This record gives sequence, C-alpha cells and structure tokens, in this order.
Amino acid sequence: MTEIKGPIYPDLEGKGVLITGGGSGIGESIVHHFARQNVKIGFLDINVEASKKVVADCAAKGVTVHFEHCDLKDIAATQAAIGRIRKAIGPITVLINNAAHDQRHKAEEVTSDYWDDRFATNLKHQFFCAQAVLEDMKAANDGVIVNFGSTSWMAGQGGMAAYTAAKSAVLGLTRSLARDFGPWNIRCTAIAPGWIMTERQLNLWMTPEGEKELMTRQCLKRRLVPADIAKVTVFMSSSEASACTNQQYVVDGGWV
Repeated sequence: MTEIKGPIYPDLEGKGVLITGGGSGIGESIVHHFARQNVKIGFLDINVEASKKVVADCAAKGVTVHFEHCDLKDIAATQAAIGRIRKAIGPITVLINNAAHDQRHKAEEVTSDYWDDRFATNLKHQFFCAQAVLEDMKAANDGVIVNFGSTSWMAGQGGMAAYTAAKSAVLGLTRSLARDFGPWNIRCTAIAPGWIMTERQLNLWMTPEGEKELMTRQCLKRRLVPADIAKVTVFMSSSEASACTNQQYVVDGGWV
C-alpha cells in the first residue's frame, strides 16, 4: 500500500465504521483510507489470510482495526459478526456496503440456485447490514450508509446477467432506505465504480483488447485504481457531503 495523502475530515473522528469486503481490492483501500481519519474500524470478509494482512498493515501504522470472518450470504452469521464488531468498537454510524463478486456466467448455464446465490452475494446482505446498524444510527440521530453498485448495467455489459441485475437493484434499495431513514438524519447513497484495476481484475479480466476498449471509452485516459473509489467513499461519509442522499454517484473516469 502506497502512502495515502489527502484531506482529514474532523467530523469523522471517533465514529464507528463498518466495511464489508475489507480484506482486498477496493475494500482494502477503503479500510486504509478510513484508518487516517481517526475512526474506529471494523470489517467483514470471507478471506481470513488477506484480512489478517490488512489488520497487520494497519497495526504497523499504529491503527487498530477489528476484523470478523464472515460469509455475507449467511445472514444470521453476518448479524452475529456485526454484533461482535459493535462490542469491539462501539456503535456503528457509518456503513460501507462494499462486498461483491463479479463472477462471469453464460445465460444458458444459469440455474435458479445460481441466480439466488449471485443476489445473495451482491445485494441481499446490503439490506441486512443496514438493518443491523439502524438502531445505532437512530440513537445517534446521525448515520451514513454507502451501498456499492456498478456501472456494468449502465454500460450494457453482457456475460454476467445475474450480477448486473443485482447491481442495478442497489440503486432502488438505496433510494428506498434514504427515504425511510432520512427522518433520523441518516444519509444513504450509492457509489457505482467503473472498471477499477484491483489485483483480481488485472489477473482475471484485463487483456490487451480490454485495455484498448478502456482507453477508448473512458474520458480519462488512465487506469482507475482502488484509491480513486476509496477517496470518494470517505468524502461521502463526511459532513462535507451532508446534503448528499438518495442518489447514485458514478466514479468511472467518464465511461458511461
């Protein structure tokens, strides 16, 4: 992880922040960017080895981060893990629903069980994580929920219909929660990343043809990296974005 620079948001100090999928990729960058803000961080992830490295990297910088192993498809286990994080860091008033998995699949091969699995992986847990922290936010009369969508459905990307369907539904979920939770000063927004060059994307999907398409379609002629998303996420969680809710913010270098 390269040195992180940028603004410090004093209003975030001391807040309890929960991040899903914090063990790698965009989620890992979000953990590190929040670690500069003097907040209390807990994160969930299914990958124990990668997550322990994130905890160790933060500890080397003098920041304590609490990790709980969890399969977010198991809602009861997720609720229990959030309870343990709350016990460790206190009330949670910032929730970053980052976790997702963009597994490719042919429409002809999708089964009913696989479809349900993709929605459980990419959408269902966002609602139940929000539900699990709602009472903390109500009690504080303050809260931020950031749900991660995707530009894939806006760009008309094929080859993963269950994923793009789930990600398009994130916007509907976000707008509903924003309306329901607004009376308690709880803001709910969505971030739709473009093609972000995580290690997974570089290893699995980036090809010379893909790079050419990227540089053709993006307005910005550079690769986007996890920090590009993490910086926006921290900003949206701060009081600098105090009037931002009920909307989706596209961070894609100008692709769509």
